Amino acid sequence: MADTLTFCLLIPTLNEIDGMRVVMPQVDRSLFKEIIVVDGGSTDGTVQYCHENNLTIVQQPNKGVPDAEEYGVLNSTADVIITFTPDGNSLSELLPSLCRLFHEGYDMIIVSRYLATAKSDDDDVITALGNRIFTMAVNILFGGKLTDSLVGFRGYTRNAVKQMRLVSMGNEFCLREKFYLMNSWELGSSIRASRLNLKVHEIPGDEPARIGGVRKMSILRNGLGSVAQIVYDYLFFRHSRL
Repeated sequence: MADTLTFCLLIPTLNEIDGMRVVMPQVDRSLFKEIIVVDGGSTDGTVQYCHENNLTIVQQPNKGVPDAEEYGVLNSTADVIITFTPDGNSLSELLPSLCRLFHEGYDMIIVSRYLATAKSDDDDVITALGNRIFTMAVNILFGGKLTDSLVGFRGYTRNAVKQMRLVSMGNEFCLREKFYLMNSWELGSSIRASRLNLKVHEIPGDEPARIGGVRKMSILRNGLGSVAQIVYDYLFFRHSRL
């Protein structure tokens, strides 16, 4: 792959000022053509912090992390998009190696919390068990070889995003597809990268505990949504390419 790849760091936010103050000064901005913060309506000073620190910030039109990710990609022109949480869960020191690995031709790279000696300090028993169950389902049903199907810290090439149909593309994108992706880009990309036999790589990365703020995930809602995503892809797309 060409040495001229450009990178976008995509950061969804909703009241993450405590994490932003700690995490963002640790990010090497020289790695990225763009750093795009997509905000979901913060009222705690997150937006002001971005303005004060010359971070590009856009307001997402709808609610939820998947909408923020889609809107961020549509506002980016980079070759590779890396999704990064500013709450302390994503380790900024892994960004240089993550960018470097994309020059080896990978379509998607996942920072796995369960590979080798990596661990999560933000997991509880239920979320850890759910991740392992859903990852096992992805591997069995769609031919994946993953250890972490739900982590948000990962990167995609622009072409892979298009192949996996993670963003709206005019008439190619139907309403039920939009509903399907409202739950989780992470699980959706894990499923579709496996189904499409894209070149996927995992690297180990710890997930530290969140810094301030409030966890946005609902275990019940996201769990049921994940089941729906797996069933949807298995029934509608198992025997066809996207």
